Amino acid sequence: MKNIKINILKGVLLMLSLASCSDDFLAEKEDLTGVNEQVYQDPILGKFYVDYIYKLILPTNGTTVFTWDLAVNNDNFSRATDELPGEVNWNKVWAAPGTNTDANCLPYIGARVTQSIANNTYTRLRQINLFLDNIDKYGMAEADKNLLKGQMYFWRAWQYFDLVRLYGGVPLVLTAQSSIGEGQDLKIPRSSTSACIEQIVADLDKAIALCPPKWDNAEWGRINSGAAAAFKGRVLLTWASPLFNRTDDIARWQRAYDANVEAKTILEANGFKLFSTGGFANGVAWENMWFAEAGNSEAVIVYGFNNSSSSNLMRNNNWERACRSKTSGGAGSIGATKQIMDAFPMKDGKAPGVSTAYPYSLQTFYKNRDPRFYKTFVYNGAPWAYAEDVNFKQFSYYWFRTAPADATVLPTGFTETLGTVNTNVYIRKAINSKASNANAYQFSGTDYMEMRFAEVLLNLAESAIGVNKLAEGKALIAKVRERAGIESNGGTFGLGDVVTRDQHFAAAINERKVEFAYESKRFWDLRRWMLFNNDFGTCTRLNQTPIEGMRRTGVFFIAQKNGANYVGTADPFLPVNGVAPVADRNPVTYPAGITTYDQYVDYFYANYIKVIEKDNVDPVNVTIPWKFKWYNQYYFFGFPPSFLNTALYLGQTSGWSGGTSTFDPLQ
Repeated sequence: MKNIKINILKGVLLMLSLASCSDDFLAEKEDLTGVNEQVYQDPILGKFYVDYIYKLILPTNGTTVFTWDLAVNNDNFSRATDELPGEVNWNKVWAAPGTNTDANCLPYIGARVTQSIANNTYTRLRQINLFLDNIDKYGMAEADKNLLKGQMYFWRAWQYFDLVRLYGGVPLVLTAQSSIGEGQDLKIPRSSTSACIEQIVADLDKAIALCPPKWDNAEWGRINSGAAAAFKGRVLLTWASPLFNRTDDIARWQRAYDANVEAKTILEANGFKLFSTGGFANGVAWENMWFAEAGNSEAVIVYGFNNSSSSNLMRNNNWERACRSKTSGGAGSIGATKQIMDAFPMKDGKAPGVSTAYPYSLQTFYKNRDPRFYKTFVYNGAPWAYAEDVNFKQFSYYWFRTAPADATVLPTGFTETLGTVNTNVYIRKAINSKASNANAYQFSGTDYMEMRFAEVLLNLAESAIGVNKLAEGKALIAKVRERAGIESNGGTFGLGDVVTRDQHFAAAINERKVEFAYESKRFWDLRRWMLFNNDFGTCTRLNQTPIEGMRRTGVFFIAQKNGANYVGTADPFLPVNGVAPVADRNPVTYPAGITTYDQYVDYFYANYIKVIEKDNVDPVNVTIPWKFKWYNQYYFFGFPPSFLNTALYLGQTSGWSGGTSTFDPLQ
């Protein structure tokens, strides 16, 4: 795998001996002395220090990264959307919402620094500031120094943006504090949100100027100038979005537009583009891009993983293991919701139920869909190859072992004896058909593109719409759809009915929902457009279904015989002694008139499977049916007690209890 993945891990132990820790919040224990000075003189040691920062910020070994969010260190933000089911702190009812003593107060901002080394937000910022404070004091060559500084300015901007989009303004600390105790110099108040945004942009401008436009393959995965520019585009798009921009200030949209134009220009000049190897037809290029590494034209910001089994160097991606079914040797722990499947258009680009060329029904939900549908989901009967079985098909159907007493009784027979994913539909995105199940898919080195070139295009599209360049915005969305393999329809790609500014915004949001499904983007899009409920009118504006009040659902595939539910103890579709009670689910010889497996799947569903919605994947409470609950305080989180109680001067976020003052995150 790529050298940077290994080098970052090798440098960690060295950096632990070079980096000191603070006794107090935002304070340094002592000045740099002795061996620490070598970091600022030797480019190799300086590079190890920068790699140490990458290691502190990026996901650790064994992370299920495609639905993982660093802010919560789990997939709870994905479960606080329509992508994944389940109750978490940000979708359930609280007796006293908005209190900073409940677990719904987000602790990501960190806590008071202790004697022990901790990896949290302000510890990371302190380590970055330590480097930037000292790198110019010693004799490292300008060219070497600038490469290192550029990456550090990027990561400082990255960390502050993560904080700002969660809390609004936070304390801006741009130097490593050198005193300890409770002095006034440590009591740094929250800066306004606007001041934080300006500092983030200033750091990114430095990163753009200092980072190279492209690294060689041995350093692929490091931040380059195009990545910094693209991240600046994301920052300013967020600042222009309704969460922060309640008055729809066009000047903010213009800044976002200009930044995203700059990003696209820099990236394209250095070979970045929509990944196209394999061609656009049937989504082949879209599927292949996940497994291209050094030189991948789609990968703007990428988290590198490796397939090492060495305990010292191991940095495996747990995504393959989590998604693969237990039947094929995986964990089978992540299921796709019907709500996200329904978001995928038909192959003409029109929404299910809207397309006249390709009628939709739940019974045939899988037919004639956007090619990305088949690269994102695995449903009953779908092929899902792996190294040991290139002809494997995933079957996830039910049947009744005894006749049901009434229509509410669920079937108890099930083909996946080891257990199934709770929605009965698996996630296939970024799953490698050549992966081996020899170690339960543990040693996966599939990288995660945290920002893809497709996002750069859609960020620019949304910004263009914001400044009323509607045709440009639509053309950029169409370009993403073209690569996906959606039918052209005279160049409209299903967007012919999109006319008004809000319809264009809706098209951009809908495209992101599909293109970036299960890439840890949905929560942030819902927040910045305030689409969890319609309290701010944005669901009406964009014709979106509010998440609040929703029950995420799955799908039951129920065996049929002669048009009625099959009842029996034996699996109806698994032959015993060459004979299946109802039909062979994967016959050697197809019925007359059928020549391909795809045709047989259609025949199988038409004659032997009934598809119904499965509404038991979210919590089931007979007395008070569970529904997704969203509190508007979550649009800007409060500071937790561990942070606020030792720094009351900071002020609590508006809408949350605690603190000596109220902080307005919209200023």
